[in-house]
Amino acid sequence: MSETVITFQNVTKKFAFQSQKTFKEFLPALIRGEETSKGFTALDNISFEIKKGESVGIIGPNGSGKSTILKLIAGVMSPTTGKIQVKGQISPLIELGAGMHPELTGRENIYLNGAILGLKRKQIDANLQSIIDFSEIAEFIDQPVKHYSSGMYMRLAFAIAIHVNPEILIVDEILAVGDDAFQKKCFRKMEEFKRNKITIIFVSHSLEQVKMFCDKAIYINHSKLISQGEVDNVCQEYEQTINKK
Repeated sequence: MSETVITFQNVTKKFAFQSQKTFKEFLPALIRGEETSKGFTALDNISFEIKKGESVGIIGPNGSGKSTILKLIAGVMSPTTGKIQVKGQISPLIELGAGMHPELTGRENIYLNGAILGLKRKQIDANLQSIIDFSEIAEFIDQPVKHYSSGMYMRLAFAIAIHVNPEILIVDEILAVGDDAFQKKCFRKMEEFKRNKITIIFVSHSLEQVKMFCDKAIYINHSKLISQGEVDNVCQEYEQTINKK
């Protein structure tokens, strides 16, 4: 039996936001004892397990809680209630480029983002040329990234993230990076990770991509886990739900 590397046990995630738009409105409401915040439930009592080496697609409509699951796995946020266990080095391909500094060059941002992702300087030194080559922006690598196009920016961020040598790879809709040729190269890299038994959690609106790449799937809707299991079965259930509307 493969080792379980990700466990969600009765996980609920709620977000609160202030009802009053200004402090002038907020203070009197607070003094009067009125409700000062409202919220919504992004995930409602979700439980599942992912085993080492599995490629799992998370599917569902917009706002269903898919990206929240990825952020909880990555440790970007914590659950409101419930328990999450994650075993292994994570490389989160979510919110790519969030650590980029616009005034620094591409080369300097490789070192900055590599450090943020947990790489030591020697590791970055060893991977530097490979990162530059993968990004395909060598002629701009010593220019400040504020001058980069959005495509160049995302290519560099992707190239850095895939050189972390992860045990768990978290992917959120980032395979729309760059042109068709670059997307295919990204998929080839993902296939390489899959062959090397890296655990992959993949969110995409493309069911064809999920069916092509993943072994299993988790279907989330209205903050609840609807089904989980073999990818074809779960995708078929989701498609039937869509077609009924």
